[in-house]
Amino acid sequence: MSEFSEEEKMMLTPFVSNLDKHVFVLKNLPEVVKGALFSRYSRSSKSLRRVLLDEFMKSEESGIISLFSVTPKDSELIHTQKAEEFYDRVLVGYGDDSVAELAGAHIALEDISIIATKIVEDARIGISPLEKSTRYVYFDKKRDGKWLYKREKTLVGSEFAELYEQTCDLCFQTYADLVPKISKLIIEKEPKDENTSDRAYNSAIRAKTCDILRGLLPASTLTNMGMFGNGRAYEYLLTKMYSDDLAEISGLAEMMETELRTAIPAFVKRANNKHGIAMQNHYKKIRSDVAELASKYDKPNGQEEIVLVDYDKDAEDMLITAALYPLLNRPMKDIFEIAKVMGDEEKQTVISSYISERENRRQKPGRAFEHCTYTFELCSNYGGYRDMHRHRVLTQQRQLLTPYHGYKLPKEIVEAGYEKEFARAMNSAKDAYLQIAKKYKKQAQYVIPLAYNIRWYMRFSLREAYHMLELRSARQGHVDYRRLAQGMFKEIERVHPQFAKGMKFMDMEEHSMERLEAEQRIDKKMDEIKKKYGEK
Repeated sequence: MSEFSEEEKMMLTPFVSNLDKHVFVLKNLPEVVKGALFSRYSRSSKSLRRVLLDEFMKSEESGIISLFSVTPKDSELIHTQKAEEFYDRVLVGYGDDSVAELAGAHIALEDISIIATKIVEDARIGISPLEKSTRYVYFDKKRDGKWLYKREKTLVGSEFAELYEQTCDLCFQTYADLVPKISKLIIEKEPKDENTSDRAYNSAIRAKTCDILRGLLPASTLTNMGMFGNGRAYEYLLTKMYSDDLAEISGLAEMMETELRTAIPAFVKRANNKHGIAMQNHYKKIRSDVAELASKYDKPNGQEEIVLVDYDKDAEDMLITAALYPLLNRPMKDIFEIAKVMGDEEKQTVISSYISERENRRQKPGRAFEHCTYTFELCSNYGGYRDMHRHRVLTQQRQLLTPYHGYKLPKEIVEAGYEKEFARAMNSAKDAYLQIAKKYKKQAQYVIPLAYNIRWYMRFSLREAYHMLELRSARQGHVDYRRLAQGMFKEIERVHPQFAKGMKFMDMEEHSMERLEAEQRIDKKMDEIKKKYGEK
């Protein structure tokens, strides 16, 4: 049975590339509507098309209902063909691939695994993703009698099919069983006060419950994501995805290309043509050759949470050089020599002046702070990794998701007396992984819950450190990534105390109801909007 009525299909047809597939493109919508739609989508359990219908097209309160009364012109296909012809002429005449960055498309990827989202989101340049949150949406409902996780093609067609499904079922069942119990516990510990609205309180309770329990969700959990990208970025992303070892990823690439061809055909056609296939084979060969070389060195060990692997020893002099450089008419080498002979007080004066008095965390340092870099190796649960993975102005790489580094047991689970239930799901996943990984090492990742630790590294500049660490240490953040941000700040403070002084908006405290204050601020903003536009 179709999800949509005949009337709804007529309403949707002009604005989506298909009505029945998990991957589709938005069409004929103003950019502001697309942005708002994806934003709402990330915090909803509904599909994107259903959000578009219920909360935009059918909602008089949205104020944009008039936008949907005009159908697209019949000549849309002709315009697309002419655009493709124009692109071909430019590409042949000028050889300028950057033309593909001038056109983009929004695309929705639905019912894909959490594993898949990380591979797609590894593409940092030219791509803007927004993923369904495990913090604002419960994953405790079945569809057609089945829990919502990826039935990975290789595994369900193997001798491990039953083991895989039984393990994922246990993780989801444990999660669903504990949702009302943990929620009740939080309410008892943190009762609502008279100054907090029901909306803010209930949202904070939901976020706290999700925060505690998300570690039970396996990496196979089905999720949704919206994404905007330019043509050049999509071509590169699709080529990489086609070359991936996981069937889900190469299959997803094929679906994405099919849908993107309805919107920006000229910009993605090389992803899987003879040139694209040659590039795919190139990626596969590199991966295979290096994997063979690396295999003899592999031995799982070490679980240190935060390690500062490397940092710039002469960063202070280089930063001062870069700060002064645009203001002088001298070669960089001369300015560097000036910086080297400065006294400590003079150096601190230059640095302090460059940062100035920051009034909030959005006032970031200038480009000179990009001349100081840090490399951190982190080992934390996969849930926390997913949050840190969103930052794109840096270099990061991860190892495979395995059970070898243990898992994070939330203290609230222990306090509530559900440690055995949690441990049972974790141990079941570990046992299943160890059996599956003997034959399918990469596919075995799907069975690992988000509570298990993964190791990765991040290399970023001091400028990015200001942005990332202040943001990720904020009170409303999840405890897992707040701890990482606080730990990295302490390491920077240890080696470069003069730089750390400027990070005035680090929150180094612990908080119980992390989201409550943020939800209360939302209440105030909602009241301001009502006053601004009047009650409806």
